[in-house]
Amino acid sequence: MDEFQEILQDFLVESFELIEQLDQDLVELESRPDDLDLLNRIFRVAHTIKGASSFLNFDVLTHLTHHMENLLNMARHGDLVIDADVMDVILESIDLMKALLVRIRDSGEDSGLEVEPCVLRLDAVANGTSIPKSADAPAAAPEPVVTTATSEGEEDYSGMNEEEVEAEIERLIALRQAEDAAKRAAHAGETSSAQTEEEPDYSGMSEEEVEAEIERLIALRQAEDAAKRAQKGSEPEAPKAESAPAPAPVAAPPAAAHKSESAPAAKTAAPAPKKVESKDDENRGGSAVEQTIRVDVKRLDHLMNLIGELVLGKNRLIKINDDVEERYEGEAFLEELNQVVSIVSLVTTDLQIAVMKTRMLPIGKVFNKFPRMIRDLSRELNKKIELEITGEETELDKSIVEEIGDPLVHIIRNSCDHGIETPEARLAAGKEEGGTIQLKAYHEGNHIVIQIIDDGKGLDAEMLKQKSIEKNIITEKEADTMSEKEAFGLIFRPGFSTAAQVTSVSGRGVGMDVVKTNIEKLNGMIDIDSEVGQGTSMKLKIPLTLAIIQALLVGVQEEYYAIPLASVLETVRISKDEIYTVESRSVMRLRDEVLSLVHIGDIFEVERVFDNSEHAYVVVLGLAESKIGLIVDSLVGQEEIVIKSLGEYLKGIEGIAGATIRGDGGVTLIVDVAALMQMAKSVKSTVGQESAEAKGRGGAKNSPTDYCVMIVDDSKTDRTIMRKALEPMGITLVEANDGVEALNILKQGEYNFDGMLVDIEMPRMDGYTLAAEIKKYNKYKNLALIAVTSRTGKADRMRGVESGMVEYITKPYSPEYLMNVVKRNIKFNEGL
Repeated sequence: MDEFQEILQDFLVESFELIEQLDQDLVELESRPDDLDLLNRIFRVAHTIKGASSFLNFDVLTHLTHHMENLLNMARHGDLVIDADVMDVILESIDLMKALLVRIRDSGEDSGLEVEPCVLRLDAVANGTSIPKSADAPAAAPEPVVTTATSEGEEDYSGMNEEEVEAEIERLIALRQAEDAAKRAAHAGETSSAQTEEEPDYSGMSEEEVEAEIERLIALRQAEDAAKRAQKGSEPEAPKAESAPAPAPVAAPPAAAHKSESAPAAKTAAPAPKKVESKDDENRGGSAVEQTIRVDVKRLDHLMNLIGELVLGKNRLIKINDDVEERYEGEAFLEELNQVVSIVSLVTTDLQIAVMKTRMLPIGKVFNKFPRMIRDLSRELNKKIELEITGEETELDKSIVEEIGDPLVHIIRNSCDHGIETPEARLAAGKEEGGTIQLKAYHEGNHIVIQIIDDGKGLDAEMLKQKSIEKNIITEKEADTMSEKEAFGLIFRPGFSTAAQVTSVSGRGVGMDVVKTNIEKLNGMIDIDSEVGQGTSMKLKIPLTLAIIQALLVGVQEEYYAIPLASVLETVRISKDEIYTVESRSVMRLRDEVLSLVHIGDIFEVERVFDNSEHAYVVVLGLAESKIGLIVDSLVGQEEIVIKSLGEYLKGIEGIAGATIRGDGGVTLIVDVAALMQMAKSVKSTVGQESAEAKGRGGAKNSPTDYCVMIVDDSKTDRTIMRKALEPMGITLVEANDGVEALNILKQGEYNFDGMLVDIEMPRMDGYTLAAEIKKYNKYKNLALIAVTSRTGKADRMRGVESGMVEYITKPYSPEYLMNVVKRNIKFNEGL
């Protein structure tokens, strides 16, 4: 059983690979019926699948592919010219063959689909008679429905031992196979006698024809022998032959039904897709044998996870190396350490690229189905449409290849139905009778760009607005303020459609909404350009992979967030005066457009204590056709991150796609840009309020008590000495035991500090670390930090300056000296 399953899996993999290119080859064949190489390649696919399915006893599939093979063989020998009507029948049989293969893959058998109507049409084409439509085709003669034999002649199975039961089962199976073989032989005999009433002239045959004739005669003789043996073996026990139930006839396949219901199709053959700048077009006939090995996708996913961990380790190593360099500057071992870290980083990057390439697939696997789709739509819509494909060899991650198919189907169907005009309308507009759709793929940085261009009637922005108002998608006020680009984006709104009536192709207003949803899921962007009467260009920009990505790290208070760089259009630094409020929304002018603003702290409800600086950093995000400006406190930098799931307990947090581990070991949340842009619509912005509050807090000092200084020291004695020295000034003094307590007091925001006296040696958090933490906040970037310590070394002083200390007082000191230093740094006399 295991061996059979292994053979079956190989058969299915090979068959699906063979038919993957078949649709495109058949559409090409329709326009180049005399291309013998192309015809031979298609014939070999049918022949290979027939032979393998026959060996595995898939009789229905063998029956169908045998008749397909006959038809293609006639075309190879010039006995049949393939036109649009003949191609309809061949394509229907291909669809049926695919359905049978799917059925075999899912259930292990090929029963349950009726192929006889399709076989009758294939035979009609081969015999030159009129092709019956699905509705007119005579119902396939049902297999003789054999009832279970009565107990009169039934064998008494209860009295048999195990060996006898096994022998009886084998006999019944052999009997059934022989009956099926007899039926096929009789059918083959009828067709062969109908086609060749007299003995063929073997002397005029080519080697291939002689070989095919020998195979046919051998198969016929074997079938006749099997029928005789079956008849002889079944004579004494005929009643038992009836115990094998035959499958009941089933309805015609959907593909056949679809053909019968479609409108009368244009009789002209659809033009084949043009392969622009394809270098290996001429060599496609002889497919080279590739040295490949099939690997389970789960293994590749596991390998990708391990590489992700390695990347995190590399980032951590680089961070530690930077810290060591800073601490041990000038040491001899640093050069050697740098070399090792550089090599590890380089090899890790190369390994990461190599593993990512193993998951890459050519986008041609998606593009291959479109020539057939264009051909079918051309006939259904009575239009002449030509498809040009370039860049099908462009590669991207397997997971993205699987997701990108549906959006492209909807866009191309939309271009065929709404974009390309009818031949009459195109001629009246001074265009060529046939329209062209171009499908391009190319790399742009860490993205793949897929462009769909048609030379149809283009998008009319005013008409789109009018339709949206009629369908209550937007208001008239919104329409008046919309730019042309924003109006083009209306086609992605749910329920929007410009079709006059609902057809099988369009009109329901769901297709382009699916496009937007899927592209957003991939962190991609959509850009539309259109000119009325000239055509439309739709550009999809998608990241190459979703596992290890480049991200922009941003800071909000003490929190860090990672924004996928694929969604970041640009970053700008603006003054608070450049932020305007329109209808209670914060906006800014960015070159020629008005950009809506929202603070990331408002979206994720981060309490903001230290963010009142004169400037703001704006990260401009783009997703699908939308843009937004995200205000952050700081830009940390760009980093390669590995997306980690938040797990069962934390999954589903709105606006968060996952988490990653930074180089310093901290955990950073990864922003889900699509969800964030949705959340931003309902968030009340507080950007404008901050400035007003800041002005209120930063007013003039009216008395000494308006000045506030914090004393941070783990020694109560030292704190008391400093307090006694500063009390005569009359300023407000606040005490903290160590750096952690001092930082917590700052965060509470109860006091507006003007200066801080900081001891260096403290438990939990020393003075250097405290100073570095304080300087992260915009409000306290100019806070006067004064070190008061007994450490007098030059290195200690340098480190104090680097961490942000403005003065360095060494113990012991006089009270007057301390008071003068504090007065000078908090500008005590200037404010009074």
